[in-house]
Amino acid sequence: MTVFLIILGALFVLLLSFAGYRYLKVYAYHRKMVKLRYDRIAVLHEQLKNGKELDSHDVLPYAANKMTRIMAYELLHSYDRKHLFPQQYLTRVLAAESHLANWLEFPTELDAIPDEMEHLQTVTIDFDGKNEHFVHYEVFRFKAHAPNRASKFGWMLGVAGPYFDESEPYDNASDTFSRMISQTDDISPEQEAIWVHENISKRRR
Repeated sequence: MTVFLIILGALFVLLLSFAGYRYLKVYAYHRKMVKLRYDRIAVLHEQLKNGKELDSHDVLPYAANKMTRIMAYELLHSYDRKHLFPQQYLTRVLAAESHLANWLEFPTELDAIPDEMEHLQTVTIDFDGKNEHFVHYEVFRFKAHAPNRASKFGWMLGVAGPYFDESEPYDNASDTFSRMISQTDDISPEQEAIWVHENISKRRR
């Protein structure tokens, strides 16, 4: 019995150590990612904070870059200067592209910025089956080049959303997700959006 308790205790300590290591690793990744993303818009932030006169041409490089597009919009919004955001990037599809690209960059996901990314389709789902309330998902395909571990999968599907009829383009797409599996003829954009709706969105509500 004593030996069993010692073994059980050792296993418990091992599990705690592993959990602690995972927590610290994820925390370190999170801090690194926050810094990386802030550094991308740091100049714009300083200009806004210091009250510098800007126009849409100053914001254009941030709006054109899918990795800074969302953050630039949110930053301008926080300084009540949304009017500076270039109109050609004020669309739901481009906002969704930015949401998905930023999600994929996390180490637990693609761990990289997608090398290629294309919008495939907007998928609309009858939310309650009564033909009254609808949700919309933007479906993309993306790929990563070698040496990324996911390069072997080729094109993969990703979904950003949900959006509602009354949603603004840059509203939060809280259930953005990708299973990061190869895109095949057997998995359509509609099927992938429905999978995200059923397995991610509905389970969070």
